Amino acid sequence: MDQQELVESIVKSIYSAIYSVARPAVMIPAGVSNRHVHLCQTDVEVLFGKGAQLHPLRELSQEGFYAAKETVLVAGPKGAIANVRVLGPARSHSQVELMRSDTRKLGIQVPLRLSGQRAESQPITIVGPCGTIVENMGVIVAWRHIHMNTADAERLELKDGDVVRIRTGGDRALILDQVIMRVADGFKPELHIDIDEANAADLSNGDQIELLL
Repeated sequence: MDQQELVESIVKSIYSAIYSVARPAVMIPAGVSNRHVHLCQTDVEVLFGKGAQLHPLRELSQEGFYAAKETVLVAGPKGAIANVRVLGPARSHSQVELMRSDTRKLGIQVPLRLSGQRAESQPITIVGPCGTIVENMGVIVAWRHIHMNTADAERLELKDGDVVRIRTGGDRALILDQVIMRVADGFKPELHIDIDEANAADLSNGDQIELLL
């Protein structure tokens, strides 16, 4: 290495050290999700009666969304799970989001997909107080993802659909790959992860995770 190359190498090392120290960690709160169901209005009325509407129980972290008072039973070939919460408002299509441990209890094979991806899946029966439906579209185990508003994403040079890594804290800290960015105006920054995955890292609602850039 000649003198010029040595100087360039030293400058790059110094710049890299300064940059890494100066850049603050990007921390995001965790939102831990239990199994739940999204329903279209037609299915709301089949399950809860003609003209039925969902009734908000509590607001969710993302503005405009809520956990409804209504619950359903979901059933598969090997078992059933009662008191599965419905989330509102009603959507254009119904969707069932399960944990991997749920699928084993129910005896069904469910794909890992992002919310809204409604390719055909193994049928599941949804039972309400007034009726029953069989859903074979949009039954999924939800892919872990981060909601972020457009301005914050642009500042971090991220866009919708990007794949990132995160690091959890605490005694059972983990680095998780394959975390999908969901970017839109109005989103609040939040990691969405289900209970199965959260338990592996001893992660609770509101815990801070680090976005690794």
